[in-house]
Parts: sequence; C-alpha cells; structure tokens
Amino acid sequence: MSRLSPPPPRPVSVPAGLRRLVIRGQLRQPLALTVADLRERWAQRRAEVVFDCATNGPQHHTFEGPLLREVIDAAGPAFDARRRKDRSRFLLSVTGGDGHHAVLSWAELDADFGDSPILLATALDGRALDEAGSQLVVPSDRCGARYISAITGIWVGACAVPGTCAVMDRP
Repeated sequence: MSRLSPPPPRPVSVPAGLRRLVIRGQLRQPLALTVADLRERWAQRRAEVVFDCATNGPQHHTFEGPLLREVIDAAGPAFDARRRKDRSRFLLSVTGGDGHHAVLSWAELDADFGDSPILLATALDGRALDEAGSQLVVPSDRCGARYISAITGIWVGACAVPGTCAVMDRP
C-alpha cells in the first residue's frame, strides 16, 4: 500500500550550479529544472512578503519567480481539467534540500478555486538563487513554515479514496 506523500526525504548534496528540482508523480511529462530554467521558461512574478513568526519577529522579503501552477501545468497533471472535482483531488508535496517538506492542494493553486500566487522563487531580495536552489513561496501564509528552501523535488498526485492515505501513484 502506498502512502499519501512520498517516502521521507533524504537531504541531498548537489554541487552548486547543478541544483535541479525534479517534478514527478501523476504527470504526462515529468520535469527536471534548474533555477535558470525557471527564470527563462516562465514569466517572473514579484511577491513582497512579511513573515510574522513568534521565533524571529517580522521578516520582510521580496521574491521573484514563476507561478508554481504554471510550472506544474507544463508537466501536465493527469487529471481531467474539464472536471473541477477531479482537479480538487490532487496534492503537491514539495521537498527541500534540508529534508523539510510541505503539502499543498491543487485547489490552492487553481484559478477556479483558491488562485493563490504561490511561487517557485528564482531570486530573493534581488539575489539570484541559482546556487542556493529555488524556494517555495506562499505569500498568503502569515508564518514562513511552508517556505521550502533549495527545492529538490515536487510530487504531484491524487488521493485514491477520500479519508484514506492511499494514493493512485507509487513513488
């Protein structure tokens, strides 16, 4: 029986400049992308955010990068886009180089649902992230817990049956 999310991530050590994030799962075209690919292939958006976490107080940052939705669209999620309820079953698990990960729903990203401008950042405060790796940026979050650094992978898939942890795709 497979699990809701991929196996626990292992920290990845990749030489600077060669960092790639792999997008896999229930997709028509899995992708392996560098920060340069993200910058060159998709329109860049800008998000000015404030994290207000109890541990560090308010943190102000400006991120630039493509919308996560547009990048995942290029990989071709294996749902029937004409059926709203089919799209709402899909989840994304984003893993960083330090082993942290966060789970998002496709409905958060989808223009017909939450339409959240979640980014795969290519720059932070004007500095390119080519060596550090892309970051997941959720501008609507008050605290930065879902901001994943040095993204190594994004898994896309659907829950097989509501209320279970089984998925239709095995990692």
